[in-house]
Amino acid sequence: MSEYVIEMCNITKEFPGIIANDNITLQLRKGEIHALLGENGAGKSTLMSVLFGMYQPEKGVIKKDGQPVQIKGPNDANRLGIGMVHQHFKLVHNFTVLENIILGVETVKGGLLKMDDARKKVMELSEKYGLLVDPDALIEDITVGMQQRVEILKMLYRENEILIFDEPTAVLTPQEIDELMNIMKGLVKEGKSILFITHKLNEIKAVADRCTVLRKGKYIGTVNVCDVTQQEMSEMMVGRKVNLKVDKEPAQPTDVLLEVKNLSVHSKHGTKNAVNNVSFQVRKGEIVCLAGIDGNGQSELVYALAGLEKSEGTVILSGEDISTESIRYRNTHGLGHIPEDRHRHGLVLDYPLAYNMVLQRYFEPKFCNKGFLRYDEIFSYSDKLIEQYDVRSGQGSKTIARSMSGGNQQKAIVAREIDRDPDLLIAVQPTRGLDVGAIEYIHKELIAQRDAGKGILLVSLELDEVMNLSDRILVMFEGEIVADLDPNAVTVQELGLYMAGAKREEV
Repeated sequence: MSEYVIEMCNITKEFPGIIANDNITLQLRKGEIHALLGENGAGKSTLMSVLFGMYQPEKGVIKKDGQPVQIKGPNDANRLGIGMVHQHFKLVHNFTVLENIILGVETVKGGLLKMDDARKKVMELSEKYGLLVDPDALIEDITVGMQQRVEILKMLYRENEILIFDEPTAVLTPQEIDELMNIMKGLVKEGKSILFITHKLNEIKAVADRCTVLRKGKYIGTVNVCDVTQQEMSEMMVGRKVNLKVDKEPAQPTDVLLEVKNLSVHSKHGTKNAVNNVSFQVRKGEIVCLAGIDGNGQSELVYALAGLEKSEGTVILSGEDISTESIRYRNTHGLGHIPEDRHRHGLVLDYPLAYNMVLQRYFEPKFCNKGFLRYDEIFSYSDKLIEQYDVRSGQGSKTIARSMSGGNQQKAIVAREIDRDPDLLIAVQPTRGLDVGAIEYIHKELIAQRDAGKGILLVSLELDEVMNLSDRILVMFEGEIVADLDPNAVTVQELGLYMAGAKREEV
């Protein structure tokens, strides 16, 4: 019997203009958590998609329990006991939790769905693994953390033995990440084996037994996690020393840039307001962070500021009331927005990268002449941003956005928004799904914007990012601002208490 439950031997996978996996070998032992680490576009998700049958490799062999197997699609993978939670969840938004879990393996009798046994099994699994979900809730009404639990339950319902987690913590709060780590440890105790794609070195240290590092599509090495430091892993991943701490001078804030007065946003899912009578200011030359557990009104507040959501109250930018102005007006009058959901609000996925780079500017004379787009200008502008921000794409500006890695999609949005030179940049989870090298770069960019006299409103669920980047922290709980804190004078534990609603100050 092989010591390895899965072996991927000498896998090569190519796409137009790029070798995503170049002769990579990966071996997973039974009952281990094996991390897969690499920069954005290093080939991690591609390798796992080959294992799950979504791509066919040009070269290489996959073995299960020492025997070569053919995986022609996800159904073959499921039959072999391999399940995958994708970075961007594969859920039907207008189906219930239960319907999503059983989709494709439904029990049918006399042409009718039999849901009772499925419901019982799902509730037993959710109880056993602490994945408490409401089986009747619609996917579109639940948080991303809950959606991830649904994805995990899909794998457990199919009795998968090998579980692939692709960037599972990119969309979770610190509390949900801790819960997920405990769930993963519990799954391994049950005899399951986990492949865990992540950029977060502290998570690898917390749960992984071994770690395989990829760089630019090539295999760099496999290490025992207990034998290496985070710094050593980051150097293997990026190929150079990376500063894991944020270097910045104290802020020198000046005039008020954004003033929000008595802002309220109605909730779509109940009678309470999602944002309730919120007032605050952001000044030029400071980074103000909105911290809070996901689902406490941060998203709705940002949508109201960006013009994506109707609101009551007043929003003043650079002395001008923009409360009733259009999204385009706000964009052309000093507001930049790195959105939380890069697929829904950040990119047109089936457009080439060049078009995505000018989404808010295509009508400017530089890019448009008498109603006709100036393609040469658009593509050369896009080429400049790709070079400047190290956006990795197989065919440069012609690359279709959908085909890029999540991290490089994020870099493209950050490049586009910062290059528009807005007075106020609203950055929501700007480093979500990015590797340490890219995070270091974006943090430097945000601080450079601050030091150039811009205002930054940062929304982040990463407590390290909140503490390191912010000049002021506003904590949101249940749609209200419950604290205005100095990051130098508050501990992470204290911040967590405000976020959980266990503590509040009069703001």
